Amino acid sequence: MNTRRDFIRNAALCGAILGLPPLSVAAPKNASKQKDAEVAGKIELKKNDIILFQGDSITDAGRSKGNNANRANDRGALGNGYAALAAAALLNKYAALDLKIFNRGLSGHKVPDLANRWEKDTIVVKPNVLSILVGVNDYWHIKSQGYKGTLESYEKDFRALLKRTVAALPKTKIILCEPFAVNTGKIVNDSWFPEFDGYRAVVRKLAGEFKVAFVPFQSVFDEAEKRGPNKAYWSGDGVHPSFPGTDLMAKVWLEFFK
Repeated sequence: MNTRRDFIRNAALCGAILGLPPLSVAAPKNASKQKDAEVAGKIELKKNDIILFQGDSITDAGRSKGNNANRANDRGALGNGYAALAAAALLNKYAALDLKIFNRGLSGHKVPDLANRWEKDTIVVKPNVLSILVGVNDYWHIKSQGYKGTLESYEKDFRALLKRTVAALPKTKIILCEPFAVNTGKIVNDSWFPEFDGYRAVVRKLAGEFKVAFVPFQSVFDEAEKRGPNKAYWSGDGVHPSFPGTDLMAKVWLEFFK
């Protein structure tokens, strides 16, 4: 049986953006709803900046856990997902800045799991830019693994994690990515909704509360589905992005940088 990591690796090895305006600069059509959750202006990178991707399997994307796992800009350590594509684009565009980019996403992780490893996997890295995508497992594992978390505990724990981060890394620019689900009828089906939407709303709320960038991944996938050919084109199981879905994520994430 294929594991989740196998799925991600195969999706990345097999084989765009929607034309959205820069979300942090040009206001989208529903700006009145998003204004409180989007940071003003784009992130300007500086020489020797450290960028860290954190999250679950979508960020992990089969990254190496071997001897090269702690190396900046290492192809294997960055994985096969949106983090790797975004990192490659940044390293290409800003070659003169000598950026250091790391991926610390771990498959299956939820907010409490991130909290347990936050010191060694985030705080000690001292990133100038920290991107976090977490939430799908906080809901999915309630349905599939008997996880006892709730929407309320997700919000409480995520807020505590952000407060801890701001206290330890007050100058770090934070990007909160919206958890998303594509209703393909496989892992994600009608039973996910509307409950899962609450997890998305929490991240938007926290982005506004902490005045940090908010990447609306769900909206991006919803718009992509209109271009076809079908929902599974963007995510085979509804949780993990396909090859074009991975590119979709990377491109919209990159819109937050000058």
